[in-house]
Amino acid sequence: MPQVTLDVSAEDIKAMIYQLPIQEFMTLVEAIEERAETVAMMRLAETGFQEWNEEGEDLYDAEA
Repeated sequence: MPQVTLDVSAEDIKAMIYQLPIQEFMTLVEAIEERAETVAMMRLAETGFQEWNEEGEDLYDAEA
């Protein structure tokens, strides 16, 4: 599927979003909040695995 890129600024997007009916606006807000929480948790989780990237920590690469 071809990828389409748009030349739209954040301000343009904000203006479009503010034109949504309130229920659609609230649904979008909830979806954005959920995505933001997921991204934050993924970034936090990544810090817990940094030690696996250290030299000499190849025991995690061993096949069972």
